[in-house]
Amino acid sequence: MNNLAISNTSLAMAAGLVLVALFIGYRERLGIDRDMVIGVIRAVIQLFLVGYLLRYVIKVDSIILTVVLMLIIIFNAGYNAMKRSQGIPHTFWISVGAIFISTTVAVGTMVLTHALRFIPAQMIPITGMMASQSMVAIGLCYRNLNSNFHDERQQVLEKLSLGGTVKQSSMHIIRESIKTGMQPTVDATKTMGIVALPGMMSGMIFAGVNPVYAIKYQIMVTFMLLAATSLGSFLAVYWSYKGFYNNKAQLTLPEAKK
Repeated sequence: MNNLAISNTSLAMAAGLVLVALFIGYRERLGIDRDMVIGVIRAVIQLFLVGYLLRYVIKVDSIILTVVLMLIIIFNAGYNAMKRSQGIPHTFWISVGAIFISTTVAVGTMVLTHALRFIPAQMIPITGMMASQSMVAIGLCYRNLNSNFHDERQQVLEKLSLGGTVKQSSMHIIRESIKTGMQPTVDATKTMGIVALPGMMSGMIFAGVNPVYAIKYQIMVTFMLLAATSLGSFLAVYWSYKGFYNNKAQLTLPEAKK
């Protein structure tokens, strides 16, 4: 039951399943064939590199090296979230700051309560989970901000002309954007255990861990994800919405970067 070794032949045969996605993309002329191939190649290379790196880091068990890798994860997540901002100013540092705070609060709370230990085998995977989830949530927030400020430009201008502050004129968009960022995590939480068995819990069960212990860890991770995505979305939206205005409180929609 604990033997999880996968042969190279099995891995190669599993890679054949990618052909299904490629066939659908080609048949329906979706224009994503190249992206899928590049994505698969990058994923394989990156995962192998990370796997060998983690094996070394876990063996060394260095706090400094663990923190460095956690920061690399957070900065990379911030960079990828920034790419979805479509021209909103200062979103790299906004994204990094929001992901750093949300991840630190979630992970730090669990370390302080002794639910997790500050060792690379736990800190690096958990940080990756929190940062990636916050990254996706923040990217959705940026997309919603851009979409709503363009679609509701007239309503915002009317509120400003009636004496509303920048915050008052934007409040509906702010709330909708935070909700958009949080919604996928909330939906996943509602269907957990009924529609899907989450990856962490499934992995632990595969490894032979008592399912009850695996469930407890998954519940803990779920709570952490909810906290991370809500805090990350909240911070990113409140720090970025003013980028749609100039210093005279005039609405100036940012141009998407090409």
